[in-house]
Amino acid sequence: MLLDADIKAQLAQYLQMMEGDVLLKVSAGSDDVSRDMLALVDELATMSSHIKVEHAELERTPSFSVNRPGEDTGVTFAGIPLGHEFTSLVLALLQVSGRAPKVDQKVIDQVKAIKDEYRFETYVSLSCHNCPDVVQALNLMSILNPGISHVMIDGAAFKDEVESKQVMAVPTVFLNGETFGSGRMSLEEILAKMGSGPDASELSDKDPYDVLVVGGGPAGSSAAIYAARKGIRTGIVAERFGGQVMDTLGIENFISVKHTEGPKLVASLEEHVKEYGVDIMNLQRAKSLTKKDLIELELDNGAVLKSKTVIISTGARWRNVNVPGEAEFKNKGVAYCPHCDGPLFEGKDVAVIGGGNSGVEAAIDLAGIVKHVTVIEFNPELKADQVLQDRLHSLQNVTVVTNAQTTEITGTDKVNGISYVDRATGEEHHVELQGVFVQIGLVPNTEWLGDTLERTRFGEIVVDKHGATDLPGVFAAGDCTDSAYKQIIISMGSGATAALGAFDYLIRN
Repeated sequence: MLLDADIKAQLAQYLQMMEGDVLLKVSAGSDDVSRDMLALVDELATMSSHIKVEHAELERTPSFSVNRPGEDTGVTFAGIPLGHEFTSLVLALLQVSGRAPKVDQKVIDQVKAIKDEYRFETYVSLSCHNCPDVVQALNLMSILNPGISHVMIDGAAFKDEVESKQVMAVPTVFLNGETFGSGRMSLEEILAKMGSGPDASELSDKDPYDVLVVGGGPAGSSAAIYAARKGIRTGIVAERFGGQVMDTLGIENFISVKHTEGPKLVASLEEHVKEYGVDIMNLQRAKSLTKKDLIELELDNGAVLKSKTVIISTGARWRNVNVPGEAEFKNKGVAYCPHCDGPLFEGKDVAVIGGGNSGVEAAIDLAGIVKHVTVIEFNPELKADQVLQDRLHSLQNVTVVTNAQTTEITGTDKVNGISYVDRATGEEHHVELQGVFVQIGLVPNTEWLGDTLERTRFGEIVVDKHGATDLPGVFAAGDCTDSAYKQIIISMGSGATAALGAFDYLIRN
């Protein structure tokens, strides 16, 4: 039995929501993965009278497609969609059966309007928390539009394909045989990438806001909710709703919630923001800020939004190590998410650059998957919490190198090594390996502001205790500011502070 009792009980509840019949076409061999896949589809068929199974010849073995009787939907799972992909399987069963997706009608119309043939393939690892968003979006597109098909491919089950296509990060999406993109993408982002997004004039025609929030992470969401609760016109413009939290796996210090995952928290934030009728403009990148009669925010697509006050909460991103080879080999051996990409380096040698909490946690996680981990720390000592250091030093397949400056990530078509200098002796060293995980902290997303606002030498926006910047009417919150600590809970608090500060400013001016 492939599913444990808890999952089966949960699944039984979901399968009761099916609205019509579904046919699973199965292509299986005599290998272990095929055997487990057959066990899964047979178990599904015993759990719902709506599910029928038939054997077929599909492009890949082992795989199965999810169809309506007499109609192929183009949704295929190559491998076994368990782990993080279990939800993708459940949603595919429900949506193919006729259950309406929880997606704006405007987006559904966009998908249905797409012409031509689009054949998508997504390589995933079942431990990747970023992959299901992409898989579910492309599955839905296949279900809605007969010209679109999608195959989820578990990289662990199809190692030869992964090697031949040099897939070194997940999710990696191919469209009609060519690389389309990698990393987390929402349905809206995929549509925008296919050239189907909102028009600049549509945004510029919007009435001025009382409060316009720039950035949709925890700080921006909190600011938008606090502003909208005051009954004032509130908008939120974000390059990617949820920001960096979307790439965070385990969250265990969000007070009152013992454990959650980034994407789950972001879904709750978005739902909460929408409760208050906030005008959300997603997938829009800020370009510049100017103060005239009103404050004007220019976007990358040329649109200009106007507001009486602005709260900047653009967050931060992973800091690059900025050595030769890092940019060239990104997704070709250079990675930033050990949870997502770690399984692709099974049995290989890797390095982690950074000896803080995130670096040491990454090394501990990777040590359970890869052959060997080399931790490279610039300072004379690791900076991680002692409990993490103790765990790290107990592992047999980890080498820690301190007081080391990374000088180059080497490779030809993909990573083959890393070079560093011993800062005490000046001696150069080279380690042969296949992967490098960069974990050296954050850099604020504030370059677009230029000299508009006072920033620290690290680029952080300087704010006072009300969240106000040195430009009247402009406030800031979260990881893009000079706050002492970068934590989700602190960002949320500072978002609320900035919104209350902005409201106070509006009353007085």
